[in-house]
Amino acid sequence: MRTGYFYSLIFALLTSASITAIAAPTTTPELPKAPLVTDLAATSQVAKIDLNDADAAMLQKELSGVGEAKAKAIVAYRETNGPFASVDELLEVKGIGKAILDRNREKLEVN
Repeated sequence: MRTGYFYSLIFALLTSASITAIAAPTTTPELPKAPLVTDLAATSQVAKIDLNDADAAMLQKELSGVGEAKAKAIVAYRETNGPFASVDELLEVKGIGKAILDRNREKLEVN
């Protein structure tokens, strides 16, 4: 009889302890909040490619829609006709159209 009473008491004690542990509010550590808006000045500072200094490998790597043949054509045009006076002069290169120029305009400069 005493053993049954003892086990009932232990059971009640453990049950109330587990209910207390489950019902206890948990505190979550406050995480630092990341900024929602990125700094536009930091992202807009992309290194521009100088049409008069870049070699064919760099042009091919950095410009969208420009493969090996078009990159070599840009370098050949520059060697034949002299340095580019403006970015728009790139339209004179065979294989470079308005779409490719518009896609890459913000990456290009002429010094």
